[in-house]
Amino acid sequence: MSDSSNPFNTKTNKNLNTTQNDGNIQSTVTGAAKGATSILGNTVGGLTNTAGGIVGAATRGLGETVNSATGQTGKPVGDAVSNIGSGVESGAREAAKGVKRAGEWKGASE
Repeated sequence: MSDSSNPFNTKTNKNLNTTQNDGNIQSTVTGAAKGATSILGNTVGGLTNTAGGIVGAATRGLGETVNSATGQTGKPVGDAVSNIGSGVESGAREAAKGVKRAGEWKGASE
């Protein structure tokens, strides 16, 4: 006996649990999205950290050069430039951490 509503003449399972299947699909999609954003977050975070470190070190070096070249007269300016470099580096480090955490789908308090 064939089922006229089923053109392929296959048996259908009337008890198919679509909720379970929807959960599996959602889990797979979420896992793929987390993997992609983790890679992107880690890459961008690493680049941000590297750029901040380079700019920070260069600026601190410039401040130290000002101090060496000008002595006590230019020390306040040299120290200010060095402090700016340290601030840039620290800010970039914290931004990189935030980007990495976002890529890992972690909240601010985790």
